[in-house]
Amino acid sequence: MMDKKGFTLIELLFVMVIIGILLAIAGISGKTWLDKYRVETQMKEMAVDLMNARVSAMQRNRMYFMVFNPTPTATQYTIYEDTGPGQQEGNGTFEPADRQVLQKSFNSNYALTIPGVAVNSINFDPKGLASMSPGQMGPEQTIRVAATFGAAYDCIVISATKIRMGVWNGANCVVQ
Repeated sequence: MMDKKGFTLIELLFVMVIIGILLAIAGISGKTWLDKYRVETQMKEMAVDLMNARVSAMQRNRMYFMVFNPTPTATQYTIYEDTGPGQQEGNGTFEPADRQVLQKSFNSNYALTIPGVAVNSINFDPKGLASMSPGQMGPEQTIRVAATFGAAYDCIVISATKIRMGVWNGANCVVQ
């Protein structure tokens, strides 16, 4: 008698199909997790950059500007120190000659938008108070990721005195 040990071709194909399905499911959930992680990282870095600009404005007694490019959906922001000629704190107006402090670019999949306002910069005066250009902002202004990824933090609310992170619920940023 012959002892047959091993697997049939059908059994091997069945196992390969199951492994393929499991890998596809893992790949999809892995991409979703990666998108959430990237959005959260981007928003946390931006919140830190905003806070650093505010603190630097107060420490150096100068205006600081965070400029978004392009608008209305931004994939880059640059922070400038107002170093206008002739005055200690510059002239209080953003000019291309101002000193660049920081520039960050990010993937266009995670572009930022500022709902309801055509804003191109956030300004911090020497007292650390925030305002938006053009014109003054209302009591609060929101910056958020244009698309939805289900991240724990995907928006930032800026008021004259506070910078807070939250989650976009479709209409508002719910501060955490």
